[in-house]
Amino acid sequence: MITYRACALQFACYPINDCPDKESARAMIMEAIARIGRLVPGAKHMGGADMKLIVLPEYVLTNFSMGIKPDQWRDWAALDIDGPEYEALAKVAQDNDVYLCTNAYERDENFPDTYFQACVIFDPSGNVVLRYRRLNSIYTPTPHDYWDRYLDLYGLDAVFPVAKTPIGNLCSVASEEMQYPEMIRTFALRGAEVVCHPCADPLNLAHSPKNVMKQARAIENLMYVISANLSTHKGFPMGEHTCDGGSRIVDYTGRVLAEAGQGESMTATADINLSALRHYRNRPEINNFLTRQRTDLYRETYAQEIWPPNSLADCPPSRDHMAGVQRDVMARLKAAGIIETEES
Repeated sequence: MITYRACALQFACYPINDCPDKESARAMIMEAIARIGRLVPGAKHMGGADMKLIVLPEYVLTNFSMGIKPDQWRDWAALDIDGPEYEALAKVAQDNDVYLCTNAYERDENFPDTYFQACVIFDPSGNVVLRYRRLNSIYTPTPHDYWDRYLDLYGLDAVFPVAKTPIGNLCSVASEEMQYPEMIRTFALRGAEVVCHPCADPLNLAHSPKNVMKQARAIENLMYVISANLSTHKGFPMGEHTCDGGSRIVDYTGRVLAEAGQGESMTATADINLSALRHYRNRPEINNFLTRQRTDLYRETYAQEIWPPNSLADCPPSRDHMAGVQRDVMARLKAAGIIETEES
């Protein structure tokens, strides 16, 4: 039987947005990694020797780029693939004998004028076994915004990577991507069994659509969802505890196995029973949703283009440009009768 412990490690973000220069921003990033290096051993100790997978929150090293232009953010916040920051994170995984899922902005020498938001999974030897770059984002550049060239360079397997490991077939998505059923279903149809989900979700005790969707994605794809949220944006002008708490682990039937409260916490820890998941997927019954997919029914509908590919191929990234793309998409959908005007 394949079972192990996993932890959605709830962690504080110390934003670099107000740093006076690049050097101080980079120093803060390394301080954040040092703090991770102090907390991960605690999670390992609390979880026991079979703690094998730890997921960190979204952009936990830097915050997001509010108020900073893309070229400066690329220079200050984005990591080099072979840089010291990733090397230090790899050492945390290696020192603690765990798979460690991180989320950070990163640069790519093939796209020197932009940056991407990446989820990276290190194995217990410190090797990168998965690198996924966020595909659904309105303000951060994505591979889809450079689609033709990106595919030529890396191929579709690198766009939707699944790492086949001794603790299961792992994939990762970031933040709001949990709200796109097609995204998680694509990974499931590529064999993924466990979704590592770094996020920075607002804590709303009255109504949390994102939490509903985490359970829905787990149920409809028969997958574990390990969702790690921030505990605070320290000193950031959006309310320090707006995104604070609720990290959770959901099993393949939609049951919440563990959920953290507010503050830095390792209480979102639970057993992952990979053997039970695989048994469930191999049962011929009504709730085996993966085997009951009639994907050909939807082919024509999904073949239509909504958000255009290559939207940044000929221009630098900017919020104004991406907002303009969304307005153009709305206009096309109205003209096609897909969405109605407000007055109708």
